[in-house]
Amino acid sequence: MRRAILTIGSTAAGLAALLSFKTHTSAADVAEPGVSPSASSAAAATPAASMAPSAKPKASSTASPAKMKATASAGSGGSMTTRTITGTAETTLYGPMQVKVTLDGTKITNVAVVQETNDGQESQSIDSFSIPKLTAETLTAQSARIDTVSGATATSTGYIGSLQSALDQATA
Repeated sequence: MRRAILTIGSTAAGLAALLSFKTHTSAADVAEPGVSPSASSAAAATPAASMAPSAKPKASSTASPAKMKATASAGSGGSMTTRTITGTAETTLYGPMQVKVTLDGTKITNVAVVQETNDGQESQSIDSFSIPKLTAETLTAQSARIDTVSGATATSTGYIGSLQSALDQATA
């Protein structure tokens, strides 16, 4: 009888431990299955590959095409190399999120937030720690294929959606 109770208890504990185990995969493994890690990192290093559209997060856009604006400033030689593109305003549970991307050719040089989620002091607190992380990751990844910030899923989803719309406008 004791052996049966011990076996059932051990099995339940092992099953609970197994179900709580979380694996960690890189964004490149998830985004491009079947591609070797060295090939996917080499592809991410090329500017043309970093502008490829990725799956858009499930957030609806409230901005009309009239609200989307793209401005360009002439670089040396009269060619348009530096441009600033404003993405669509993405609706989140805590308000709109909209970013403006500055590109030098195909390189992302700056990301500025035009509209932040604003549902009180907690939203401001979440935005204050998550937006710098999202911006730094965007500048490193050179694309919208970035991870969400833990504890700031709504902000991250809106940021990534608006960023992707700006990058889509840049390649159009």
